[in-house]
Amino acid sequence: MTASPDAASAELHVDVLIVGGGPAGLSAALNLGRARATVAVIDADRPRNAATLVSHGFLTRDGIPPQELRAIAREELAAYPNVVVHRRTRVTSVERDADGFVAAVHGRGAPAVIRARSVLAATGLRETLPDVPNIRGFYGMSLFSCAACDGWELRDQPLALIGQTPDLAGRARLVARWSDNLIVFTHGADVVDAADEAELVASGIRVVREPITELVGDRGILTGITVASGETVPIVGGFVRPLWDPAVEFLDGLDADTDTHGHLAADRSGRTSVPGLYAAGDAAAPGPQQLIVAAGQGARAAAVIIHDLVGVVTAH
Repeated sequence: MTASPDAASAELHVDVLIVGGGPAGLSAALNLGRARATVAVIDADRPRNAATLVSHGFLTRDGIPPQELRAIAREELAAYPNVVVHRRTRVTSVERDADGFVAAVHGRGAPAVIRARSVLAATGLRETLPDVPNIRGFYGMSLFSCAACDGWELRDQPLALIGQTPDLAGRARLVARWSDNLIVFTHGADVVDAADEAELVASGIRVVREPITELVGDRGILTGITVASGETVPIVGGFVRPLWDPAVEFLDGLDADTDTHGHLAADRSGRTSVPGLYAAGDAAAPGPQQLIVAAGQGARAAAVIIHDLVGVVTAH
């Protein structure tokens, strides 16, 4: 039951093609492999959390570097000859055919074409940080995007929340669980209305609307934020609200339903509007989530895929 390419055609035939090698995709691959499905995992190897030094909230792996978590998962998958993983490889398109799906693949050592009965999209997101000077120099070390993931390490310290999206006030209320010394920086964007600002100020949260001119600190450790007026606000870390772009353009030919932000619309089992196409992790609505949640979604989708492949009816 090994998954191997046809030497003459450079094609690989599998039960399930998983696009994306993060927690969702690798968890699905493990569970599918154990169910004796033939599986191909195609991983561009460019995770959204690549800048993060450690990951939190994953039971038994709290504080593990995210790349190490993925490496451990790939080592475990190596025990299953029916699962193949191709790294630094990408799927450029997926189309329907009479037997399921045909995917065009680009990458050294990978088959040019993979034919699969089912496809799981677990590609995650691309993110764009606010256009703040040198923000990349602090991102993943003292500035983070996930309060639930990194708030504990920053608790009770002077924190910043930087963003230019309409949900910024709501995020400020969430971040305030970890510190009552929080300042919201809109970087010149008019995204916090007067009513929200009044509520935040009443809770002890200051709103700074001026553009940020400099992030102050050294070797990734933030010590202050300077704004256009020349004021430098003492800060030791905080959170950023990026813009997220689901990496699912390779599915354009399938015309799957998405939400207003481009995330694949799927039911609680990972089924999308296209029969045989499933979604798990950050690529699926509602979007960004903790690693352990993404892994759980991958495991759930794997179980449903097996049921669907053998024709066992399960609840949507």
